[in-house]
Amino acid sequence: MTSAASSFPAGLKVTTLNVNGLRSALRKGLRDWVTRETPDVLLLQEVRADPMPEALGDLGYAGAWFPAQKAGYSGVAVLSRHPLDDVLTGMPHKEMDAEGRVVSAVVQGVRFVSVYLPSGSSGEARQGFKDRVLDDYHAWVQSMLTRGTPVVIGGDYNIAHRQVDLKNWRSNQKNSGFLPHEREWMTAHLSAGLVDCHRDCLGEVAEYTWWSNRGNAYANNVGWRIDYLLSAGVRVRGVCVDRGARLSDHAPLTGWVERS
Repeated sequence: MTSAASSFPAGLKVTTLNVNGLRSALRKGLRDWVTRETPDVLLLQEVRADPMPEALGDLGYAGAWFPAQKAGYSGVAVLSRHPLDDVLTGMPHKEMDAEGRVVSAVVQGVRFVSVYLPSGSSGEARQGFKDRVLDDYHAWVQSMLTRGTPVVIGGDYNIAHRQVDLKNWRSNQKNSGFLPHEREWMTAHLSAGLVDCHRDCLGEVAEYTWWSNRGNAYANNVGWRIDYLLSAGVRVRGVCVDRGARLSDHAPLTGWVERS
């Protein structure tokens, strides 16, 4: 991680990570990474497994898990070294919840949400599903924000918001994840009360969280910033990417939630 991370040791340390299969990430060293970095809250996406409390339980983590109905697909989790309160599985939303895409819990007065929004890159049907659920998800988030509890959302949004958020933006303007209407949706999503904590820390610097397995995308840093830490009612500082972790095709994104 960058040196900026060590500048903010106070507060709750939160990491979001699309593991691209929890078993795969464990084989690639997730336990060692967690032992070294010790996030207080770990938000996981694309778990692709039924609940696995044994995976990190002996390291002090309790979990709220929400698997997809389809085996080996999607799935999200909130893991914490502190007690989890008011666990909510799903939005509720029939299509999203069938795929296990949202779970949240309150940790020390902050609601942490792990979200895995759909990708539309496999074809028109999945892009249609993605387009159909974005507004519903936004409405759910807005409803949650009205309750007054501070919120931190971590997850894979499968959308690069601005040109600086992907290396080859010119050639991707007609591709899922950087379509004009997706970017407009992200602007509206943020402007309704959420802070993009990573971009808030980066300024106009380019930093990515996902790299294709094709070609030499990782080696050449041809990436996308599609994983986010978003906040409302609380500040998240020192947000940075651990590009060298190599636990999946996504990198861990970590920040510090400031206690008031």
